Amino acid sequence: MSSQEIPEENLPAEQDTAHGAVKVLDDPFADPGLPPHKPRVQDIDERAAKRSERVVAFMFVLSMLATIGFIASYVIFPVDKIVYIWPFGRVSALNFALGWTLGLALFFIGAGAVHWARTLMSDVEIADERHPMAASPEVKAKVMADFAAGADESGFGRRKLIRNTMFGALAMVPLSGIVLLRDMGPLPEKKLRVTLWANGKQLINMNTHEPLRPEDVAVGSLTFAMPEGLSEHDHDFQTEIAKAALMIVRIQPEDIKDKRELEWSHEGIVAFSKICTHVGCPISLYEQQTHHVLCPCHQSTFDLSDGARVIFGPAGHALPQLRIGVNAKGNLEALGDFDEPVGPAFWERG
Repeated sequence: MSSQEIPEENLPAEQDTAHGAVKVLDDPFADPGLPPHKPRVQDIDERAAKRSERVVAFMFVLSMLATIGFIASYVIFPVDKIVYIWPFGRVSALNFALGWTLGLALFFIGAGAVHWARTLMSDVEIADERHPMAASPEVKAKVMADFAAGADESGFGRRKLIRNTMFGALAMVPLSGIVLLRDMGPLPEKKLRVTLWANGKQLINMNTHEPLRPEDVAVGSLTFAMPEGLSEHDHDFQTEIAKAALMIVRIQPEDIKDKRELEWSHEGIVAFSKICTHVGCPISLYEQQTHHVLCPCHQSTFDLSDGARVIFGPAGHALPQLRIGVNAKGNLEALGDFDEPVGPAFWERG
């Protein structure tokens, strides 16, 4: 852009010298200064300031209620509950509730802080000259004085309602993260200690889905069973079968070395957990002559004729045995649950 295109009022001022030469001023762009400060209604009307204070406190209270809603949603909604919500469609009720409540908790904290700053904190513009990086003692003292003045102007000390509700909202939001720690592992219940096996539950053949009878189990054969009442169509089938899966073998009673194993068997038919005690793989390889079962994952080997003790591999303990008998119909049934947790060891195991 040439000088001819610049508006005349924006051109630097000129002065004529005695010889007719033009001299440009040393500071052609003078500091225009700051516009006059216009006070807000809250600065001159204490009732308006009180209304803004109540609005800010209300937002902080809404944040606290949203945090409580987050925690309540985590307890109320089951993890597998699906609901239809327009326009999102079919969504997880738990995820939907957690997302909205946590989002609202954070939003109201931010909205309250912004409204507080725009209506109650000082809005006077302050210009300061640039200074070297290393501050002098005078500058440090000025910064501390400015900080104290800013804290006083914000009303943080005087407006206790805002201060207390803000502290409440900020203190409660982290509770959402603490509740999420629940997903790091199972709740302190007995889910890992018990299975669906109970006294009187019949042994159901996994292949035929019919009750097992003693004559169905031949010497040297390997049969897999599940508890009566469990169906492959159940939504929790995989969870329950992972603990209750059973393998049935028949050994000549005189070949059983462990006394308790013999007492818990029926005519040489013994029932042991199918879940390897190393990392929980299903055991499926059986050696008829030695009565050994082998885990295909890491080759842990158990002797079913001697209490299913470990004879090779990384497994830490023997396979749990299920005590069995025969009911009035002549079908094999459980006489209780496993006497110890199935599968790998866990730190809560006592």
